[in-house]
Amino acid sequence: MQNIKIIEAIEESIKAKKGLNPEAIGEAAKIISGTLKDGGKVLIAGNGGSAADSQHFAAELIGRFMKERRSLPAIALTTDTSVLTAWSNDYSFDSLFERQLEGIGAKGDIFIGISTSGNSKNIILAIQKAKRMGIKTVCLLGKDGGKLKGMSDAEIIVRHNETPRIQEAHITALHIIAGIIEEEIS
Repeated sequence: MQNIKIIEAIEESIKAKKGLNPEAIGEAAKIISGTLKDGGKVLIAGNGGSAADSQHFAAELIGRFMKERRSLPAIALTTDTSVLTAWSNDYSFDSLFERQLEGIGAKGDIFIGISTSGNSKNIILAIQKAKRMGIKTVCLLGKDGGKLKGMSDAEIIVRHNETPRIQEAHITALHIIAGIIEEEIS
């Protein structure tokens, strides 16, 4: 019985990944790569597992993915516990990423918002703030894209209903994007 559940989980993960849109991934990679080539930085945020994916992608850019190259400017807005706790406690968790964009974002940067539901209020507000600041935007979304669908310059939607499978497909897309960036920026 346990093996059947394991096989089902693997098959659902494969199904979610097969649903990834290559054109959407290519468009997101083009925008992110272009931002880096033009001297901008990558700012990334998400909640829970998507926060971990944000940190993972920032590490791929700062460090390296598959080949030796210069470090690329990337910041996961999910890592500074003093900022996270102070702002959320004193003001609002909803405006947490928006506030950080205001402080460290600049025109010519890019904000990547990750939301498995497509409805994370703090990502919605951050996308809106980024637009007002002239910061390009990319979203990685799940399900039907939620409220965030159509709000960013490029979006990757994993049309699946299970959060773990959406997250697995998101990290696959981010790994593909990291590989494309490394090919274009050496």
